[in-house]
Amino acid sequence: MKKDYLLLHLSVFIAGFTGVLGRLITLNSAVLVWWRMALAALIMWLFLKLTDQLIHYKMNNLGQMGGVGLLLALHWVFFYASIKASNVSIGVVCFSLVGFFTALLEPIINKHRFSGREFLFSLLTVLGIYLVFQFDSRYRLGILFGVVSSALYALFAIVNQRVGKHYDAKNMLLWEMVGGLIGLSALIPLYNVFIPIGRLYPIGMDYAYLAFMVVICTIGLCLLQIIVLQKIPAFTVNLTYNLEPVYSIILSMFIFSEYKELNFSFIIGITLIILSVVLQTITSLKEKKTI
Repeated sequence: MKKDYLLLHLSVFIAGFTGVLGRLITLNSAVLVWWRMALAALIMWLFLKLTDQLIHYKMNNLGQMGGVGLLLALHWVFFYASIKASNVSIGVVCFSLVGFFTALLEPIINKHRFSGREFLFSLLTVLGIYLVFQFDSRYRLGILFGVVSSALYALFAIVNQRVGKHYDAKNMLLWEMVGGLIGLSALIPLYNVFIPIGRLYPIGMDYAYLAFMVVICTIGLCLLQIIVLQKIPAFTVNLTYNLEPVYSIILSMFIFSEYKELNFSFIIGITLIILSVVLQTITSLKEKKTI
């Protein structure tokens, strides 16, 4: 169990880089995600083919995994749109609402009893985010995109946990990327009506940033998430991912000097978010010991 939690926190640390990369890459959020999924799908297909690990599934199985991948694609689009409409700090802090949405959605989807304790921990996170948002009112659009992003990720994590139990992790990642890529390709024309997508290809340092994002922050991270979600409840995983803002904010302070925009209210909000993660992790570990 300790190994599973170590893998969980390693995945959170890696996830901390994605927000920074999203701002560094100059592509529109939808185009960025399209390239991310296309390159990840290509690399995973080559790897599985060359190592003779590619499993041939029926169409309904492929559709199941692909549908989960579309949820992930939409989460990424709104996540990077939030960062580009505001800054890295706002985008990643909004992600902390994942625990709140999971506490609401998981009992409905998995048909189990509503947990008052989980909802209480989530409200602590919501209070933290409320304090964070007091420090500036310029980023309302970025905040809106961030809230949608966190809701989509909560839904993805819950569904991914249910579907992932039936498939090999590496093959599932491949078909999630393919499904997300196909779905996003169909939706981009509609997206372009509301938000012009601009340039369709990377330039300059975009290639290096994309390579790191695909290999480490997509393939490596998603494999870790699939493995972790098979061992640890979705709510605990999602709430632990509230630590992602801490890593991203520290990085953005050094790279983009975002510390100039933060104040005491922001610091108190982040402290509450971290506290909610610590309390949930301690409680979950105690429950495992009594089983």
